[in-house]
Amino acid sequence: MYEGLIAETVTITGHGGDEIGAYLARPLGAGPFPGVLVIHHAPGWDEATKEIARRFAHHGYVAISPNLYHRFGPELAPDDAAAAARAGGWITTDQFLGDAGGALTSLRGLPISSGKVGTIGYCSGGRQSFLCACELPIDAAVDCYGAFVISAAPPELPYRMEPVIDRAPKITCPILGLFGVEDRNPAPAEVTQLDAELTRLGKEHEFHTFEDAGHGFFATDRPAYRVAAAVEGWRLVFDFYARHLQ
Repeated sequence: MYEGLIAETVTITGHGGDEIGAYLARPLGAGPFPGVLVIHHAPGWDEATKEIARRFAHHGYVAISPNLYHRFGPELAPDDAAAAARAGGWITTDQFLGDAGGALTSLRGLPISSGKVGTIGYCSGGRQSFLCACELPIDAAVDCYGAFVISAAPPELPYRMEPVIDRAPKITCPILGLFGVEDRNPAPAEVTQLDAELTRLGKEHEFHTFEDAGHGFFATDRPAYRVAAAVEGWRLVFDFYARHLQ
């Protein structure tokens, strides 16, 4: 079977009509293909994030990852852009939702799009993927160890992250949560609390917590990477999307 994909940087319209950069990866073919919004982690719009987008394209999805730090300097390296974002107080919830909504509009507007779109995020992006499930028209959401869904970020951290659990009654799509038992943000007790609240609200979800894994276990370029958890996590992601996006 023929395999091919194209990946490139593009410009999309984000929050407030701002033009921001994004990375688009798609299979070569007529489609239609479901879409995935890949939300980068707090360290920025980096090479690892773009590799995730290409992985989805290889598996038959159109993936887009917007540069959420574009306004802090589109020419900056990921680490420098992340530092600038921290110094500037990070990004607001409204700004994120505007940028994410613009990315979803771009995905669904492609001639090869099936119209079905899911989200996935890691670290702060996991929290933002959960937020998408509450506020945006999506078909499935994956939260990979998203912190500060239940509780606010402590003042010593250089991020403004308010809890978003109060938005959970508005969730309109299934959620997959992938967590590590050794994580502290979110700690297992927070995951249990979130699971209980979604169950109370009657929201479709499935949570998996991996032994011998902590925060960032998907990150192949970091010491936190855990092979067994990441391999099983990817299997769960593709199974989840196959059921809800294909």
